Amino acid sequence: MSLSKSLKNFNIDDNTNPVVAMKVQSAKSDEELPFHVHRKGQLILTLHGGVTCLAPTAYWMVPAHCAAWIPAGQPHSNRVTPNAQVLFLYLEPDATGMPQECCTLQISPLLREMMKHFEEFAQDYAPDSHTARFAHVMLHELSQMPVERLSLPVSDNMRIRQLADSLMENPGDRSSLDVWASRMAMSKRTFERFVLKETGMTFGRWRQQLQVLVAIRLLVTGVSVQNTAYELGYDSVTAFITMFKKMLGTTPGRYLDN
Repeated sequence: MSLSKSLKNFNIDDNTNPVVAMKVQSAKSDEELPFHVHRKGQLILTLHGGVTCLAPTAYWMVPAHCAAWIPAGQPHSNRVTPNAQVLFLYLEPDATGMPQECCTLQISPLLREMMKHFEEFAQDYAPDSHTARFAHVMLHELSQMPVERLSLPVSDNMRIRQLADSLMENPGDRSSLDVWASRMAMSKRTFERFVLKETGMTFGRWRQQLQVLVAIRLLVTGVSVQNTAYELGYDSVTAFITMFKKMLGTTPGRYLDN
């Protein structure tokens, strides 16, 4: 099932089982779903490619060994890379141990295989069935997964979202604070205060966080470390690796091997 058709053909909120799964395949080009809301909580596991989730307060990158968690009733949108494969798990709102806020969760190899196996089961399983017992064990494992630092804070201010979208579309733009302030029709000091107020970060720190998300998106789709560094506007691969390790505690190569 394609990503764009999934919402039209799959009314998940009618199913009251604790967990329901659905696997989708994106088109040959980037796809984006509009903002929408589920009665259930939604877990988005990337099987191939990359997914970026958008919510009112942040953007989240979802590389292949992680999953995005969207609590029940939270407006969100999804952007996927070409030919991505994504597994959606929908959890009832009372699922125990799940975070109350949107986040990216690290997914263990065991849990990843459990989720892929669960997707093969029928969605209308009985409460006393093997599928229901399997779901219970899987939910317990899921509640133990650690949160990853793969989000970019934003707000509902359209200007900060425009700034984020601009940098995501052209992550190699290394323009100075003065230039960005001018583009936003602000003084340098006003621009600095604006970004800090809307994101909780300085512009420099916020831009680095965004670049990490873009870097992961490129790397998981097969772009080399060297070309990723070039796309992000770095003069050398070493400088890019240093920034990546500072932000995530590991090199790009080791990150992809996890």
